Amino acid sequence: QVRLVESGGGLAQTGGSLRLSCAVSGGNLGNRDLNWYRQAPGKERELVARITREGRFVYADSVKARFTISKDAVKNIGYLQMNNLKPEDTGVYVCGSGAFGGQGTQVTVSS
Repeated sequence: QVRLVESGGGLAQTGGSLRLSCAVSGGNLGNRDLNWYRQAPGKERELVARITREGRFVYADSVKARFTISKDAVKNIGYLQMNNLKPEDTGVYVCGSGAFGGQGTQVTVSS
């Protein structure tokens, strides 16, 4: 059973930055894909960023050049660095790997 726990969410101003963390236990993050999803109010959950176990990156068009996904296979922690935040980035951010996902962390960006 893989367990993922997110942290680092909070309130930011437009143009600000936040770094989300995803602590993984029960599985080796070095051998797994890592995904970050966003659930915005009134919208479907969307994939924001992915780093595959082969090291390939996938980003939603809305976050390209602003968000960076990474993972530390030694610490077994994944990250999502979010820069130049916009109000439309507001939502619950959930990290996932395979069939497993965390509870999410709230990000609110004020205008």
